[in-house]
This record gives sequence, C-alpha cells and structure tokens, in this order.
Amino acid sequence: MRRWLIGILVAAAIIGLIAAAASSPGQRFNFLPGFGAPSATVTLYGNVDIRQVDLAFNAEGRIVDMKVEEGDAVEAGRVLAVLDADFYRHAVALTEARRDAQRAVLDKLKAGSRPEEIARARADMSALKALRENTSAIHDRRKSLVATGAVAQQAYDDARAAFNEAEGKLKSAEETLALAVAGPRREEIAQAEAQLRAEEAALELARNRLAHTTLTAPGPGIVLTRVHEPGAVVLPNSTIYTVALTDKVWVRTYAPEPLLGRIRPGMKVEVTTDGPPARVYRGWVGYISPTAEFTPKSVETPELRTQLVYRLRVHIADPDSSLRQGMPVTIRWRDDAKAQ
Repeated sequence: MRRWLIGILVAAAIIGLIAAAASSPGQRFNFLPGFGAPSATVTLYGNVDIRQVDLAFNAEGRIVDMKVEEGDAVEAGRVLAVLDADFYRHAVALTEARRDAQRAVLDKLKAGSRPEEIARARADMSALKALRENTSAIHDRRKSLVATGAVAQQAYDDARAAFNEAEGKLKSAEETLALAVAGPRREEIAQAEAQLRAEEAALELARNRLAHTTLTAPGPGIVLTRVHEPGAVVLPNSTIYTVALTDKVWVRTYAPEPLLGRIRPGMKVEVTTDGPPARVYRGWVGYISPTAEFTPKSVETPELRTQLVYRLRVHIADPDSSLRQGMPVTIRWRDDAKAQ
C-alpha cells in the first residue's frame, strides 16, 4: 500500500512538471514517436516592420508636376515629382561658359608665345637698337662741340636726354623679347589650372542642383502620403511624399532571456500571419539585440509584464503585398532548425 502511494505521488509530480513546462510562455513541446523526451518547437509573436522614407527635394523651387497618388505602387528610379528647373538650367549654362573661358586661358598659357609675337618683339628691339645708335652718335658729336662753344648747352642736354630715352626703350624691348621666348611662368600655369578646377567643380555643383529638381523613388514601394500639390513652393528637405519600401520586409519580435540559447543568427523560421486566410512565409533570424529592454506595450502580457526581453529581427525570404506595416504574425522554429 505504501509503495502504491509513493508511485502515485511520483507520477503526479512528473505530470505536473510536464504541464508547467508546456504552459511556459514562448515555447511548445511536441513528443516524437518512439522517444520518451520532448522536442521543443519555439513560438514567438511579433509585428511586420516595413521601412518608411520621407522623400524631399534637395533644392528649392516651385513644384510643376506631381506624378503619383497615395496608394500607387512605384519602382526604383520612377519620377515622382518635378520642380521648375529654368533657374538651374541657366546656372549650368553660365558655369559652362566660365569653364570654357578659363580652359582657353590655360591653353594659351601652355602654348606659349606665337612665332608672330616673337618676330614682332625682335623687330621692335631692332628698331630701338637703331634709334639708340643714332641718338648715341648725336650725343657724342654734340658733346665734343659743346666744349668748343660750337653747340649750345641746351642742344647737348636734349641729345643726352634722347639717348637715355632710347637706351631705356631698348632695355624694355630686350626684356619683352626674352619673356616671349621663355613663355609663361610655371606659377602662372599652375594658377590657371587651379582656377579651371574651381570652375569645373562649380559646374558639377550646378549640374547636381539641376538633377535635384527631379524627385525619384529610391526603391520599390507604396506611396503612403502625398504632402504637396503642383504650384507649391518648397524648401530643401521639405517632405513631398512618404513611401513604404517593400523590397525588404522584417518582423520585429522579442524573446526572453531563457530562450537566447536556442536562437542563432541565420536560423530558419516560419512566419505565419494571423489571417484569415493565414499565410506562411519562410524567414531567418538576422539580428539579435545585444541589450535587454522591458517588454513593449504592444506585446505585453500579464506573465511578461516585468520581464526583460531582447529584440529580434526576422527577415522574410519571399515577401509579397499581403504583408502590411504592423501586421501581427507568429514566428515558429524547432531547436534543430538549420542556419540560412
């Protein structure tokens, strides 16, 4: 009788432990045929997380065209809105003209003096050399005559002044010829090259501003809000559209600390919508938060009210238009699930 009572108590304790384990939050146990130990299937609950982006012009101006409406599906690169671009096109034309003018200056400096310019400098120097010789002869003759009184002192002074003037002009011509033959200095060419780079950078900036008068979609998505209408004058970074990007869809969920040992990045999972009809998607664990936080209000239950949890991001392998922002889903995997 005593052994019988002990057996009953042991059996009751085992049943109680199994029931407690099965009722613990976040996991379920399924018994496999032929085995006495349970194999756990972990279940978590989360919400679909779709990226949203506020699209804006990086330029100011008047909107001339709004091409999509709320709810429209867009592809990457599709034009969504256009600004009046006349001012920016004129700025590009003006900057191109300045660039071309500076390029011509640089080409002229690199080419050096033309042969015709050097020949003219030589001819000017020859003419001034002849003038100096002539004034030198007059100066020498009057110098010898002024000593005898045959020439007035004023005539001699005039001859000397003319000789000095011719001598100065000849030296200037010689320097001009030397500069024409040597060509521009390296510093002048370097300065012209730097100025050309500045004009090219200004042209690139003007073209970039012109390109920013067209607003395009960064990726496939759905237009959520249309903020402005044609005719509105907007400033840079003023939101024009809000778009939900659908190329990558995640599920945001939270796991308590006891489950962390059973979660690995890359692990394959199944994601099921609440429906109806319920849809099943393939996915994998892409991110496990390194820091704990209190259970968010959206998933709070009486059992988890004071627990610390870790945020998980689950990637959906084959998303479609049925997945919506904030949609509740269920995530399941077995402990023997393989990595992606």
